[in-house]
Amino acid sequence: MKFPRVARLDDTDEHVYERAAEVGEPAVTGTFQYTLCERDPGRFEGKEKQAFRHAFLGTHSFGHCTVVTAGDVTEVEYKAVIEALAQHLVASWGAPSLEAALPVARQEAEYAANLCAEHDPEASVVLALERSVTAEGGIQEAFKTVQPRARWDGERVRIWQIEEESRSDTES
Repeated sequence: MKFPRVARLDDTDEHVYERAAEVGEPAVTGTFQYTLCERDPGRFEGKEKQAFRHAFLGTHSFGHCTVVTAGDVTEVEYKAVIEALAQHLVASWGAPSLEAALPVARQEAEYAANLCAEHDPEASVVLALERSVTAEGGIQEAFKTVQPRARWDGERVRIWQIEEESRSDTES
């Protein structure tokens, strides 16, 4: 199954959001955060405004990211995403129980998976999100897809490759 995965083209997310999502973790749009919020998203400022306007939500760290790639997830990972979202809805958003939160979490995961359904994980497709408040007070989402163009011979041109970052835990 295809599912959004956090991507990072540079370190901007570390500075733009209160908490940056971890590269490679599954992500959802996270718009539920703003529909459940007691405050008006149109009045957000600073990092909170940036998250509302442009961020996906990582499902492990519950941090934000600006772009995701269409990647593969196993059925086990997909179920873990739903479980983690349901627990997050209970712990952070006041859902009365895990049983009450599971359908909402499942709907959020299905929506995220549908965003990637037509994209080949090998094609380096990057998705970006733009969110705004409508005149009626609702929330509107628009998605941008950036994908490599095909060469004259039909082959795709890879313009980037997402790789896991290696970090050294040793100090010099």
